[in-house]
Amino acid sequence: MQVLEEEVRLQVGPFEYQILVPETVRRHLQHRLDQEVTLHILEYLEGAGSGNRFVPRRVGFSNAAELELFELFCSVEKIGVKKALKAMAQPVQVIADAISRQDVKWLSTLPGIGLATAEQIVTTLKRKVARLALTQHSPMDAATPGTASRPDGKLVDDVYQALLALGHTPLEARQRLDNLLTSGKSFRSVEEALTIIYSQS
Repeated sequence: MQVLEEEVRLQVGPFEYQILVPETVRRHLQHRLDQEVTLHILEYLEGAGSGNRFVPRRVGFSNAAELELFELFCSVEKIGVKKALKAMAQPVQVIADAISRQDVKWLSTLPGIGLATAEQIVTTLKRKVARLALTQHSPMDAATPGTASRPDGKLVDDVYQALLALGHTPLEARQRLDNLLTSGKSFRSVEEALTIIYSQS
């Protein structure tokens, strides 16, 4: 498996599939490169050129809740596949909770989501996300036998948020996090992770 900027290349038997993923899934997969993973896949056709030609695309999620939130995002006016994927940079329950609370200001901080779009999201989805707000972290977050030293998905998310809070741009935070996860060094807290990250600088 290869984890790239906005997609993963997944080997299934003799075939390699290109799968678009949101940032949360990309971060989780980054530290599971040598493990077998299961993704919930949705296929769609993307218009190309003058619109007379369509290219099949696949988008992947670590659980059914992420897929459901993605489909809800796509039901909002002026939010397409690419914009919905980009916006899903936080765990499902965090985004769903913000929508339930009608926290337009927080939603407008999601990548690609401005204030007007955030208001539209709340108007369209506020009555549809209550169950998702109670969703637990993905099973992908849980340690599998023999991988106890691996950080779970929540810790990875916390480190990413800490880097943003320290003033790094999303791109810088992602690059530093990727370097940490591929370094092979274990960490059990945000503080340990930041110590390793800055010692590598």
